[in-house]
Amino acid sequence: MQPAANVTSGDLVDWQAIDWKRVYRTVKNLRQRIFRASRTGDLTRVRSLQRLRLKSRANALESVRRVTQVNRGKSTPGIDHVVVTTPEERGALCHQLSTLDLHKVHPVRRVYIPKRKGRRPLGIPTIVDRCVQAMVKNALEPFWEARFEGVSYGFRPGRGCHDAIEKVFGLARPNTTRPWVVDADIEGAFNNIGHAALEQAIGNFPARELIKQWLKAGYVEDEMLHPTDTGVPQGGVISPLLLNVALHGMEQALGISYTPKGVRRGTYALVRYADDLVVFSPTHEKAIEAQHILSTWLGTRGLRLSGEKTHIRHLREGFNFLGFNIRHYPTPNSSRSGYKLLIKPSPDSITQIKRKLKGLWRKHVGSPAVALINEMNPIIRGWSNYFRIGVAKAVFAALDRFMYARA
Repeated sequence: MQPAANVTSGDLVDWQAIDWKRVYRTVKNLRQRIFRASRTGDLTRVRSLQRLRLKSRANALESVRRVTQVNRGKSTPGIDHVVVTTPEERGALCHQLSTLDLHKVHPVRRVYIPKRKGRRPLGIPTIVDRCVQAMVKNALEPFWEARFEGVSYGFRPGRGCHDAIEKVFGLARPNTTRPWVVDADIEGAFNNIGHAALEQAIGNFPARELIKQWLKAGYVEDEMLHPTDTGVPQGGVISPLLLNVALHGMEQALGISYTPKGVRRGTYALVRYADDLVVFSPTHEKAIEAQHILSTWLGTRGLRLSGEKTHIRHLREGFNFLGFNIRHYPTPNSSRSGYKLLIKPSPDSITQIKRKLKGLWRKHVGSPAVALINEMNPIIRGWSNYFRIGVAKAVFAALDRFMYARA
């Protein structure tokens, strides 16, 4: 990346001399101030702090560092084929970001990654757009974090899959009054979000015009520009946050409320991780009603439930969520309710890891054993660390036997 023509050497940021502790302290302080103002409902102060955040030099520095040094896609260019790799280029980019009002949004570059069935389309923004998105996200996220529902776990700071499974564990206990489950998936959530509903939810956010430009920028595939009338590019820095904004209010649609002490009230209980969700219901009829309510509510946002991946099941049948299988198993002699809740790796997850390990075996036929071990170990370690929170002893033992037999 070349510095802009109107940037003098005196304007460039000395990347090596930056006090990063001070930068992160400033960023954290502004984030907390926006969060507190949002909690108290002081929207005037929120917007003032968001404008300050967008103009903050510390915000620009943190965003450039995250996009060009920390994120895994730091070496992946957009349609301009530009990557930022040197301290000088990062300094020039920081100066370029000092005037957000002059920023011109570029279309994203369409690429595809394989998934279990077919391919998943990704939109790769340019490095500059990613940095601007990170700056905008830093201003928008704390406002919404103060308002998001507690049962939303996907793409949120300090939350993850294990937290969602822990919540499910509490709701699916053997003596639950909501044994029927709507196990649902939103079809093409990123690609089909309605822009009108999303823009209405964002309201008068100071950088709303930039967000509108990103939504309408389109994508380039095979050197052709395609318009985007719906959806957000799956691959953008701000896209996961926009998805959560679009899906905010699902609990309210289902009639779920909370007392001042945090006690849940209502017919249903909900757990959502991005576009995957489960609704616990007292009866089969109420579960059907919940599915209808969600379908209607999602329709106003241009979304719909996947017919293939949405099911209504009793906990005695079990259901899959985030790679785990959650089910009540009969234990007539050892529990008061006659059932025990077990959360295990799902059969699909076991099949996938076996297929992946088989592929590595075939790939390294004739290679030194150390090469196979070095490639397998991170995969095995990551899989076992993810599923170790469940009842996985028997599955781990079976996978050990599977590996031993392969050897």
